[in-house]
Amino acid sequence: MPPGSADAAASEPHRPGTGDRHRLTSVQGLAALSLDAMASVAYGPEAIVLVLATAGGVGLGYTLPVTLGIAALLAVLVASYRQVIAAFPNGGGAYAVARAHLGRRTSLVAAASLVLDYVLNVAVSVTAGVAALTSAFPFLYDDRLLLGLAVLLLVTGVNLRGIVDSARVFIVPTAVFVGSILTVIVVGLFRSAPASTEAAAGHAAVVGDSATTVGALLLLKAFASGCSALTGVEAVANAVPSFRTPAARRAQRTEVALGALLGVMLIGLSVLIGRFHLQPVEGVTVLAQLADASLGHTWGFYLVQFATVVLLALAANTSFGGLPVLMSLLARDNYLPHLFQLKADRQVHRHGVLALAAVAGLLVVFSGGDTNTLVPLFAIGVFVGFTICQTGMVVHWRVERSAGWRRKSLLNGVGAVLTAVSALVVSATKFTEGAWTVLIALPVLVVLFECVHGAYGSLDERMELGRVPAAPHRSRSLVIVPVSHLSRLTREAVNAAVSLGDEVRAVTVVHQDEDDRAAARTLRRDWERWNPGVELVELTTQRRTIGRPVSEYVRKIYRYHPGTRVTVLIAEVEPDRLWQRLLQNQRGAVLAHAVRRDTAAVICRLRFRLAAPDRTTKAP
Repeated sequence: MPPGSADAAASEPHRPGTGDRHRLTSVQGLAALSLDAMASVAYGPEAIVLVLATAGGVGLGYTLPVTLGIAALLAVLVASYRQVIAAFPNGGGAYAVARAHLGRRTSLVAAASLVLDYVLNVAVSVTAGVAALTSAFPFLYDDRLLLGLAVLLLVTGVNLRGIVDSARVFIVPTAVFVGSILTVIVVGLFRSAPASTEAAAGHAAVVGDSATTVGALLLLKAFASGCSALTGVEAVANAVPSFRTPAARRAQRTEVALGALLGVMLIGLSVLIGRFHLQPVEGVTVLAQLADASLGHTWGFYLVQFATVVLLALAANTSFGGLPVLMSLLARDNYLPHLFQLKADRQVHRHGVLALAAVAGLLVVFSGGDTNTLVPLFAIGVFVGFTICQTGMVVHWRVERSAGWRRKSLLNGVGAVLTAVSALVVSATKFTEGAWTVLIALPVLVVLFECVHGAYGSLDERMELGRVPAAPHRSRSLVIVPVSHLSRLTREAVNAAVSLGDEVRAVTVVHQDEDDRAAARTLRRDWERWNPGVELVELTTQRRTIGRPVSEYVRKIYRYHPGTRVTVLIAEVEPDRLWQRLLQNQRGAVLAHAVRRDTAAVICRLRFRLAAPDRTTKAP
């Protein structure tokens, strides 16, 4: 077993217990993690047709062979990712494979490609869903940006409740979409002619001059464009920890079901395109024309359109299921801030969900809610991830040398070549349309990961993490308590201070005006009457500030008594109600910031909760 695989297998992340109810079953996983791939049915066949249409009717005749090639690649990818799931049950997909077999830098490239793909998937899915909606209701067109942000906010809110809750919400629209597409295919296969062409009526055809031959470059370009239908296939392997026990087996079943459904729908729709001699037209999608030809311009046609709108809008959920898990693995390996590794009560990586929503929201705003601005950026990242993952699995089989390893290695090798070629073709053909930004963003993300990793490495070195520390020794301890008047809070602060340190000093800041000097004299008089056994030190200053005088006093102590452990204890009242925080003067926060910025003293913020008055007690 390769390095890292043993650890992954030994640390199977799921254990039977109450936490399992917040994880996915196979059906829920299909609904939560397959929406991206399922939604690609709406634009994958169209991408093929639009490329082949440049060669006229002869080119359109190659729609089914190109689709069969894509389906074969899909089968390779599904078989490969089933093995990825078994070998790397902690998730991470291409990142985990590359980290174990291809080196640290390659794994970071894989992670960066997946991050870009997931973020772009959210933006593209949301804007595409809104575009389908505004096509049905044109009066909403001017509000497409606000609608996109609203849909993004809705999907984010659902995912913050946990991936299981989001899966339950999306089971119905996923089932309706798959059922409607399969119905279109089955009914269409029994028709010898289109039932209706009303959807395309009055729209100009997008077909080039007929050609006598179709070149290999055109077929390659059509294949690469159609491979956009394969985005999302990797999502299940990236989110294995989200499944219930046994997680790997459930994830494998989900991966196979996803591949089977996607393959059947792609091939079935391509057969219908040839059967009905469909041609692409402006303003009407290929899927809409197929639904019209198969079901007629009836309620069934509108059901397919509505299901497509909903699924496109919700396809972003795939990213919300996969990217937070990937980010948690990167955080575990010190390539992202550790807060992305934290989980909420519902087993959701809340910080990852919010970060994904924020970046995707910026892309939606940047594009103005226009899908065509984002589509050229899409799919490059996922092809890079596919290629790295397939290459890593070839190394995996060569190292493991289990039964049938030569056949499996050949299968992954062919897949790596095909996806690498697709990545190159898509990058070249879409370069001037915005793909250059992705090609720049990939190395930028890798550099960012390296910077975070370097920062954590430097911090670990200074903290001597992993080393046996020297024997502890006792140092003189001085606790400083800032005060401005006498109260119950002052008493609690002094009580806590004398319990913490060898020596306690109370300090008060006195400004050079008559009111402050009078208040200082009053405090001095009351302090002597109280006589707590703690020295009161007056810190005079010319400026209206409290933080700098205290921090300067702490620095003076370090200068004259370098071995002293100084603690600044800041006492604050904890309000009973959240809104009551607005009534506080925030002096404690200002003081803590100044001491933290200018000194190495320990800051202790004592939260003192006042007991509520007993309203049942009557005055005598």
